[in-house]
Amino acid sequence: MKNYIVILCTVLVVNCNNSEKNNKTDAPEIKQEKIPVLNIEQANKLAQLPLSCMHVEYPNKLSQTLGGDADLKSPQTLHPAFYGCFDWHSAVHAHWSLVSLLKQFPDLEHAEEIKQKLLQNISKENIEVEVAFFLGEHNKSFERTYGWAWLLKLVEELHTWDAPVAKTLETNLQPLTNLIVDKYIEFLPKLNYPQRVGTHTNTAFGLSFAYDYAETLKNEPLKKAIKERADFFFFKDENCPMGWEPSGSDFLSPSLEEAALMKRLMTKEDFKRWINEFLPQLNNKSFILETGKVSDRTDGQLVHLDGVNFSRAWNLIKIAEDLPEYNHLNNIAYAHINYSLPSIFEDSYEGGHWLGSFAIYALNNTSK
Repeated sequence: MKNYIVILCTVLVVNCNNSEKNNKTDAPEIKQEKIPVLNIEQANKLAQLPLSCMHVEYPNKLSQTLGGDADLKSPQTLHPAFYGCFDWHSAVHAHWSLVSLLKQFPDLEHAEEIKQKLLQNISKENIEVEVAFFLGEHNKSFERTYGWAWLLKLVEELHTWDAPVAKTLETNLQPLTNLIVDKYIEFLPKLNYPQRVGTHTNTAFGLSFAYDYAETLKNEPLKKAIKERADFFFFKDENCPMGWEPSGSDFLSPSLEEAALMKRLMTKEDFKRWINEFLPQLNNKSFILETGKVSDRTDGQLVHLDGVNFSRAWNLIKIAEDLPEYNHLNNIAYAHINYSLPSIFEDSYEGGHWLGSFAIYALNNTSK
């Protein structure tokens, strides 16, 4: 009997040791990514992307509703401030890119030329024409809410840049800024259901950028409108099927956009409870998120997946902010940036006209 007990104990010990070995073997080895940082060399290269398209009128996707022959005008006539870079919203975030780079790197190559181009486009007269377009009978939902969000992000960037040119540009933009803010406040109570997509109309993305603006400029009515609607849409969400992402032409992650929005709006403790119900897998330090893969960089839809890598990165960084238990998400973010960043330089126009903005915004967040 004694010998039997000794043999049994030996078998149990061996099995336990084998189990531990198997667990170690099965656990995925996570590569520690180099933290991508925006430096002056990269800034100069990234600046070339918006510079090369901000005054390129064609090809152009106007996305307008025609009310008659009188509406058939050239892009520059319709949108003298934001007519380049293929479409209105890409033109807006091209301007944001240059402002962001100039603010961070005063010695950026061609800095004075860039400032003059910004002043040329965002003039008082040009913005008056842009406002008139938005007030047109058939244009009330134009660029809702993706373009609206980037316009407010541009204004926020100008507001936080201590330079005379920034104050001039912000002043010139004020009529359009006021209009977009009013449009948000008017529209949000009418929206009964959020848009949970990975493209332009994603509700959480639009609310996040608008909230950043409202927070920075202390616009309490806009903050209130956003918080009320975000709570209504997302507060009770749970068990998000993140495995369904990304779709074939996504450049935003519906799940991470929502999570990053709620991080902005909730207390730390409330958010920790909410995220554990919404995306419980994020709390697992072995969590893996494969980068989006682009199969054809000349296809304007397929190249969106580089965008999803950049936007995932800035949202993961936001989610992990001030939450040590989620620090592992930063490494996933860095992997996403490092994967897509080399591809966007000397890219085809399909990606080059907009991806620089996403890369800059993601890189800006790694240094926070």
